[in-house]
Amino acid sequence: MEEYQFSQGKVLRCGYTTGSCATAASKAAATMLLTGERVETVRIDTPKGIVLDLEPLDVEMTPDYVSCAIRKDSGDDPDDTNGVLVYARAEKTDGSGIELEGGVGVGRVTKPGLACAVGGPAINPTPRRMITQEVGKAMEAAGYNGGMKLTISIPAGVEIAKKTFNPRLGIIGGLSVLGTSGIVEPMSEKALIETMYVEIRAQKARGNKNLLVFF
Repeated sequence: MEEYQFSQGKVLRCGYTTGSCATAASKAAATMLLTGERVETVRIDTPKGIVLDLEPLDVEMTPDYVSCAIRKDSGDDPDDTNGVLVYARAEKTDGSGIELEGGVGVGRVTKPGLACAVGGPAINPTPRRMITQEVGKAMEAAGYNGGMKLTISIPAGVEIAKKTFNPRLGIIGGLSVLGTSGIVEPMSEKALIETMYVEIRAQKARGNKNLLVFF
C-alpha cells in the first residue's frame, strides 16, 4: 500500500486493518463462490475513502464453499498482527441476507461494555458494515438473491491475542476484527486513546467507578 503520513518527524507508510482484510477476503470468497472463477485481485472501498486492491491467498474452491485469505499489512506501525492471514469462508444458505460468524482465532465476547454483543464474535461494527456492503455488491453483480454465510478466521490470532488487552476485556480465544477507517495510521495517538476508552467503557459496564492509572 502506497499511502503515507508524517508522524513524529518521519514519513511513515500506512497499512490496512484486520477489518479491511476480512472485508476483502469475504468479497473475494463470495465472488468466487457465485461465479466459479478465480479472483486474482479484489477491490474494496474503505471508510477513509481510500480504495484497496488486494490479492486473495490460499484459495480453496469447492462446489459448497470457497475460502481465501488476505495478508495483513500494518505499514510502518509496530503491530503484532502485521503479516497474519485473515481468512473468510463463504457458503450459500437457504435463507436471505448475510450471516457473519467468527472462526478460529477470532475472539468471542464474554463481558459487557464492548461494541460487540456478549456471546458473539469480536467483529466490530465498522468491519461488519464493510463486509455487508462489499459482499452485497458481489451478490448483486452475480444476480444472487439467496443467503450467504461468512466465517472469518485468523489462525495465528489464537497465540497473538494472549499478548493483547483482549483477555482483560473479556474477549477470549483470539483477536478482534477492528478498524474504524479501514486504514492503519502509523504511530496513531488517536488509536492509542481509543484503546484506553475501550478499557474504560468495559470497566464502567462492570460497575467499576474508580480507575487507577500509572504513568
